[in-house]
Amino acid sequence: MRTKLLITSHFSLLTYKIMNKNLIKISLVLLCLLSFAFSAQAQKKKKTTTTTPTTTVANNTEVKAAAAKVSIQIKNVSKFVFNLGIIGRSIEDLDVEIKAGKASQKGIDINTKNKQAVKTGLRNIQAGLAALETEFRTKPALRAFLLKIEGITALCGQSEDYADAGQFIDSGRPLLTLIEKLSDALEAMP
Repeated sequence: MRTKLLITSHFSLLTYKIMNKNLIKISLVLLCLLSFAFSAQAQKKKKTTTTTPTTTVANNTEVKAAAAKVSIQIKNVSKFVFNLGIIGRSIEDLDVEIKAGKASQKGIDINTKNKQAVKTGLRNIQAGLAALETEFRTKPALRAFLLKIEGITALCGQSEDYADAGQFIDSGRPLLTLIEKLSDALEAMP
């Protein structure tokens, strides 16, 4: 029994010494590798940009001008959506009365005029949005923000499709998404 205990303790001691030697070797190798990594990082050249101050100023000017145009479009579309909520409800209510035969000729004329005004307003907004989207596509300084506004003209087209179908209240929903996209673009611009 005593021999067995001695053999076991001797084996444990031997295993401990071997493990310690291996740990020391592994630690030294890791330290060497880390020192190489840090010295390699220190030797890397720092990249310098070659943009001239006039190019940067011109780009900043273009971005600021575009941000002002985005802001104007947000205001225009927001006002239109606000008015559309009021006018859209009255148009749809008058359509129900016209179908029931309860509307006067004056009411029918006003309703037709309001429908045309909404459609004209949507076309005008769409023209402004198309110009803005084109500007973001064509000017290199604005291309970084194109993804934020891409598709705003199509959203306005969806709104116009709703209006053509006589769904004037629903025609405001794509415009709300459009306002969100414009706001996100404005937020991303410096």
